[in-house]
Amino acid sequence: MRLAASVTFAALPAPPMKIALISEHASPLATLGGVDSGGQNVYVANIARQLARAGHRVDVFTRRDDEALPGIVQFDRGVRVLHIPAGPRRHVPKEELLPHIREFALRTLDYCAAPVRRYDIVHANFFMSGIVAARLKEVLNIPFVITFHALGKVRQRHQKDADRFPAARTAIEERLVGLADRIVAECPQDREDLLSLYGADPDKIDVVGCGVDTRELSTSGRSARVALGLREDEFVVLQLGRLVPRKGVDNVIRAVACLERLHGIRARLLVVGGESVDPDPLVTPEIGRLAAIAEHEGVRERVTFVGQRPRHMLRHYYSAADVFVTTPWYEPFGITPLEAMACGTPVIGSAVGGIRHTVLDEVTGFLVPPNDPAALAERLARFHRNPELARAFGRAGVRHVRTHYTWKKIAQEILEVYASALRDAPMRELSAANESLATL
Repeated sequence: MRLAASVTFAALPAPPMKIALISEHASPLATLGGVDSGGQNVYVANIARQLARAGHRVDVFTRRDDEALPGIVQFDRGVRVLHIPAGPRRHVPKEELLPHIREFALRTLDYCAAPVRRYDIVHANFFMSGIVAARLKEVLNIPFVITFHALGKVRQRHQKDADRFPAARTAIEERLVGLADRIVAECPQDREDLLSLYGADPDKIDVVGCGVDTRELSTSGRSARVALGLREDEFVVLQLGRLVPRKGVDNVIRAVACLERLHGIRARLLVVGGESVDPDPLVTPEIGRLAAIAEHEGVRERVTFVGQRPRHMLRHYYSAADVFVTTPWYEPFGITPLEAMACGTPVIGSAVGGIRHTVLDEVTGFLVPPNDPAALAERLARFHRNPELARAFGRAGVRHVRTHYTWKKIAQEILEVYASALRDAPMRELSAANESLATL
């Protein structure tokens, strides 16, 4: 839909800007590792912090998913989290949230409409947040930027019938691609998908990745093994993140079995993540499926399901591992490989999405095909047989992250995107002849 021009947006205001981050299902306050708590939560939390540290005021709008949550939480200096009532005040899987987004958008609009709450720019995260941002733009003439984090057409290609999002998702995304003032692609593959699958305007896309808090995540040395009760002579492989089938943890388990069967090397696999601190398959069904695979492969006693762990403990797991492995079927970006590299741990990742751009093959780790346990096992064996190579890759990973992927650097690039949105947003007029954005 094209809009006629009549409203001129203000030029880029002097700092501090007032910035609204919309993230309907991924709160920066959430505990990570669950089905709906992962990279987007980390992204929103750290972008908000860094924008505030650059002198701006930031409000994060997310859905209230717990009756006990206060309406407003001071998350960090200059950053507030606003819990917007929309639908049941409990967790709702993100695949089932779309019917509640209209209420979320209306309540967010009510809050933002007061003159004293005027925002300079809105940054939507995920397609449902894009609906909210489009509504704010329609009514309040505030330009918006969107980071999709994942694209429905890509998800459908890989998950097929397992994709439980409503069919309307892709049509909504197509319209948001046209309505957004700028689009943040998280990696070159994300940009290519936006161009080829959605017909996005290449001049509206900025490629800005994700980052790492290098104060929070840095090497804690081999002493981490003592803290975690791991033997010094074990070859430890780490998988950390959300436990959902597309992450390919089953591939890692099969690779551990191949490692022994084909290379005579026994490894300990730590699987960190899940919906609870205790690794309960009744709470996290994927654990039950993965445990059955480990049993079938004959490595159940060497696969440890750790459960959910708080952020401050993750550096110990990364540092204790000989290698971090992540082999998803597809990955829009993937923050965990960067986190591992920040801790000086070499990475083996599948050559998909953002991973094939953040992991430098033969420099900070190895890239392998997804769903290929034998290829993964061969790379694991190379690290086991050449510890100095692993250490060299680990050192290179630290340099790579500190040069290119700190959250401070990422936030500076995001601010440049905001500046472009505010400078280049065309004059628009919303007439009765236009299709209403409220139908999104």
